[in-house]
Amino acid sequence: MVEQLDEHMEMQVGRLKNVINGEQTGISKDVGWQGGGDFIYMELMKLNEGFIQKIEDANTMEELLNIWDEMKQHSFLSYRVDPKLFDENIEEFKALSLDEQKKLLLEMLEYNDLYVNYSEIDDVIYNVSEEDKKLNKDFYEERKDA
Repeated sequence: MVEQLDEHMEMQVGRLKNVINGEQTGISKDVGWQGGGDFIYMELMKLNEGFIQKIEDANTMEELLNIWDEMKQHSFLSYRVDPKLFDENIEEFKALSLDEQKKLLLEMLEYNDLYVNYSEIDDVIYNVSEEDKKLNKDFYEERKDA
């Protein structure tokens, strides 16, 4: 099961818990399901998705400017974005409404890099903890053997 929306994830996890507890809805009753089992719940490590959330949650231009500074250092920007040119024209950005500023920053992000790919977890730029690396490697190596 893969889900990106929090409200959908909560619903799916709840359904899985109910099935494990023996709930008799859906196909469970037809097949005589008595409950049992388990599941693993993991979240993807956010990359640009984290910046999207920060931008959407920002309430002031100052917050957005701080996010922009962080984006320049730690996000993946669209190939169309020249950070130096943006900084040279920062006064134009400041003249925009807050909603327009948010929209512009969101458009600057590369949407193919919302999350850290498994193949990249050893790259130091992502700052993946040793615990998370081990968990991922244990999980995926086990899947290769299955």
